[in-house]
Amino acid sequence: MKDDNNVTRMAAEGAEGLTRESASSAFRLPPSSLRILLWDIDGTLMRTKRVGGFKDYTIPMLEEVFGTAGQLPQMKVSGMTDLQIVGEALKLEGFTHEEIRRRVPALRESYMKAMHKFASNGEEVFELLPGVREVLEAVSAHPRYHSALVTGNIEPAAYLKMSAVGLSEFFDLPGAFGDESHDRRDLPTLAADRIRETLQMDLAPAQFIVIGDTTNDIDCAKHFGARTLIVGTGRFYSRDELLAHNPDALLPDFTDLKLTMDTLAGL
Repeated sequence: MKDDNNVTRMAAEGAEGLTRESASSAFRLPPSSLRILLWDIDGTLMRTKRVGGFKDYTIPMLEEVFGTAGQLPQMKVSGMTDLQIVGEALKLEGFTHEEIRRRVPALRESYMKAMHKFASNGEEVFELLPGVREVLEAVSAHPRYHSALVTGNIEPAAYLKMSAVGLSEFFDLPGAFGDESHDRRDLPTLAADRIRETLQMDLAPAQFIVIGDTTNDIDCAKHFGARTLIVGTGRFYSRDELLAHNPDALLPDFTDLKLTMDTLAGL
């Protein structure tokens, strides 16, 4: 996961920043009052400007590494980890999860090559969603909250996207990423274990809040025991579909900062 030197540097700087600044504010509060925000990326913080833009760089990656993109052109992939997407796309082509895992280094290298090409074509391909920066600034300034990425993206892709929309500074804790499991339900546990070690605190699952835009975000939070704040800025799930999975809170978007902060305060 640390093949990309820039990703390694950013992760190290984030950990160092936590030691210098964030940890001191964390320990001013009783550990039980802390809330750890586990942020999804696509559809929650930002998205590609064009529907289906994700496939512009994942289809070439699969064709280069596996010789075929399988079923990916026809798939709805929102809320899945990148490994799960690859597995689902290629299962009819005979590729097992074990074989896909063996090719993760090549997959990651090809993925980032295709994604850099996609992101540097002279167009603005990613867009920050409304109100996101204001919310991240508010929680970053509040001693109750710390933020980490828990996303279906592979780790270097997650950091590239955060850099592209100017959000890299806001995630002070280690997260979990889409090249770590075929099952998104595994990711909150992976992140929580790293965060507990970083903070040296025995945080309960209910102190974690998964913030996302899909039913998979709700399901992975419930599997771990975390709370959920779901935002209706994703492209593929209606309000009724999201409510059917019983999130702890559902907001239309992040444009109302007071409502967002009040909602977080109640979780």
